[in-house]
Amino acid sequence: MAEIFKTDVDRRFADAVARLNATNPFLPERIAHERAALGDEFAPLGAEWNKLPPQAVPHPHHLALVTRAELVLNAAREAWGPAAPRPTRAWREAAAAYEELAGFWLYQTYSPRFDAVVRDELAGRPDGRKLDFFGAWRTDAERWLDLPGLTLLEREPPAHLFACAYQIRRAFHHVFRGLVGGSGPMARLRAAIWQSIFTRDLARYRRGLHARMGDFATLITGPSGTGKELVARALALSRFRAYDPRRQRLDDDGVELFYPLNLSALSPTLIESELFGHRRGAFTGAVTDRAGWMEVCPATGAVFLDEIGEVESGIQVKLLRVLQARTFQPLGGTEARPFRGKIIAATNRDLATEMRAGRFREDFYYRLCSDLIETPSLRAQLDDTPAELAVLVAHVAERLVGADEGEVFAREARIWIEKNLGPRYPWPGNFRELEQCVRNLLVRGDYRPARRNPSEPEDWNGLLEKGELSAEQVLRRYTRHVFALAGGNVEATARRLDLDRRTVQARLVETRTKP
Repeated sequence: MAEIFKTDVDRRFADAVARLNATNPFLPERIAHERAALGDEFAPLGAEWNKLPPQAVPHPHHLALVTRAELVLNAAREAWGPAAPRPTRAWREAAAAYEELAGFWLYQTYSPRFDAVVRDELAGRPDGRKLDFFGAWRTDAERWLDLPGLTLLEREPPAHLFACAYQIRRAFHHVFRGLVGGSGPMARLRAAIWQSIFTRDLARYRRGLHARMGDFATLITGPSGTGKELVARALALSRFRAYDPRRQRLDDDGVELFYPLNLSALSPTLIESELFGHRRGAFTGAVTDRAGWMEVCPATGAVFLDEIGEVESGIQVKLLRVLQARTFQPLGGTEARPFRGKIIAATNRDLATEMRAGRFREDFYYRLCSDLIETPSLRAQLDDTPAELAVLVAHVAERLVGADEGEVFAREARIWIEKNLGPRYPWPGNFRELEQCVRNLLVRGDYRPARRNPSEPEDWNGLLEKGELSAEQVLRRYTRHVFALAGGNVEATARRLDLDRRTVQARLVETRTKP
């Protein structure tokens, strides 16, 4: 058999789908590849489906692609010879395109069933749908792929392909859960999360990298209130989990996968105890042995270290050992224990400044930053897409009062914000501040931003561009901004600005009394 596809048009379609398979679904290239695959059936109006969470009804583009893929696959399969062909380079390339097309058909055809399982899981329904349709999946996989000369099922058995497809669907749901909005910065954030989960090469990930992703720490940076923990949770809950066909479940079903710890809220001893565990007598009050999260976290789980920039040097050294050797020692113990999971860390600090000041170890930073994600500020999202304010307010309102009342209340809240805060309000507390603003409006019908001087002009960006601010005004304003990012902590603000804490306090006082 010299050719696999019946026509050149079929081959070009398969190549376009292969490129679509390999593309990050949240990047603009995805739309270009979808357009190339669909041709005249492409509908620009609904092309940005990735701005919405997974829907119960498949997108029309997906339905059209699946229908066309099945026709092309059937035509190729009917013409397939009984013996393996001579594996020329041209044939191998065509075979790879055929396998990609078959994989696409399988994934899209079974996505609604995967989605139903994910929704039951997210709703906390223990008696929800099981992954009990693997038999049908395997039958279809063998129908398309168990053909002379093809090797995909040898490299990646049906159960592995099934687990990968389910992971992709879980990732779609978790990437959207809590991360609301369709602005450019939010789309780029979702793309970054997706790449952190699957890397830039999904085929390589499927072939074996999925089992090694725990070796790569992820560092999430960004201002306070921008959803860094939501990003960490999405990463942790979207990791690869193998499928067990006999149990019709994932291998680690029912196991906790996300272990968050806010390092700034605990003393060094408590941090070590929570992370590494302790042996009886390790410190006052340690009356029994206790396993820490590094020990109980499974290979498919993740430990989230929030506010990593706040941790002292001694703990940085111990965490560095975990990243380098994948081992740790409990407090009061001497034996090395293996850490099997993934480390995710987050900070709102400028770690470059912290390293220059000697407060953050360079060797620890370079172990953390193999994978970086930056969360955008709310102001950046609104600058890109002003209409996002209505979307975000509606999201918060629905969570607070339900869908029926939420629509009416969201409109009231949006009108109040536009009238009293204005379109250029900086939202220094980001989404967390917006959420509290809506809560205040629900309870009291009013919101008063902390440390805000009513006499100060709102459009600071515009005034900066026009050069209409004095140096003293800029310094006071910037100090207040960093103070908000630091959670109202004067000492943390002083460290970030490299100033004496008294200077910071003086500028904050001046901000309250001067325009």
